[in-house]
This record gives sequence, structure tokens and C-alpha cells, in this order.
Amino acid sequence: MDSATTILIALLLAIPAVLIYHAVYPAQTTPSSAAETSETEKKSEEQPKTIMQAARTDLAPPKDDPFTLEQLKEFDGSEPSKPIYVAIKGTIFDVSHKRETYGKGGSYNLFAGKDASKALGMSSLKEEDASPDYSGLPEAEMKVLNDWHAFFSKRYNVIGKVIDLPPAVANL
Repeated sequence: MDSATTILIALLLAIPAVLIYHAVYPAQTTPSSAAETSETEKKSEEQPKTIMQAARTDLAPPKDDPFTLEQLKEFDGSEPSKPIYVAIKGTIFDVSHKRETYGKGGSYNLFAGKDASKALGMSSLKEEDASPDYSGLPEAEMKVLNDWHAFFSKRYNVIGKVIDLPPAVANL
């Protein structure tokens, strides 16, 4: 076999090996300069990846309309013509624009039409935890509850306050 044939065979055998290598170890793009590197880092810092919905800039001024826990039950998402309300720490939020999430059959319907602060603090979807009395939550769960309150405050209109919270949390 002459040297030209040997080289040709070697090349033909090398092509599948290179293709397999690139399939297993995809090429990583690297910036061509330090300036591009810092620009890429800035962009990733400015726009963190998240699955959470962004804060809204079109929220109405908060309202302070009084609701009892019994009145709040009317807004549980079971009636398509009515808004859906979720209360956290006595603050009532209108979550109607997320009807697929909080409405009947939605993954978070448990929170609709009630103040389920305790369940939110516990990160629980159990009916027995859906209570407005969050006074027994440990510090870590209180932080979770406060984070949820802050999250809702930036994304949903405040339409009122629960006026008959349990005494243990009425003034918190």
C-alpha cells in the first residue's frame, strides 16, 4: 500500500472520530477579547434567569376596603364572573389575571378566597394548613411568608384588608 492510500484511509477513519468527539464534547464559545468577556458577564448579571413572573409596573394604588374572612370566600375562583382574591397577612390581592393558576382546578386554588398565610409560610398545599393564623410559624417560615407578601405586592393589585383576623395575628 502506498503512502497516499494510507493517508486517505487515515483521514476517512478520522472523520467519524471527530464527529463523535464534537457530539460528545460540544464546542464552547469563548469571547475573543477581554472586553467581550466583561460585556457577557454584565449581561448575565443584569438579567438573571428566573421562572417567576416579573414585577408589574401598572399596579393601581392600594385600596383599603374591609373584608371579613366570610366575605373573602365569595372570591375563590369558582364563579367565572367574579374576581379571585388571595389574602396574605390580612392584605387582599386581586389575582384574577392568573385565573389558570388560582381559579377552580388551578394548582394554587387552595389559596383563593381565603387568607392562607400559614400554608404559604410553610410552603404547604394542604387544606389543613390554609389558615390565617401564622403566629406559630418559626422564624424561617416567617421569612418565607414575608417573601410571599413582598412578591404578591409587586405583582397583584391590593384591593383591601381582612378585618377579622385571629387575635394572635390581628396586629402583626
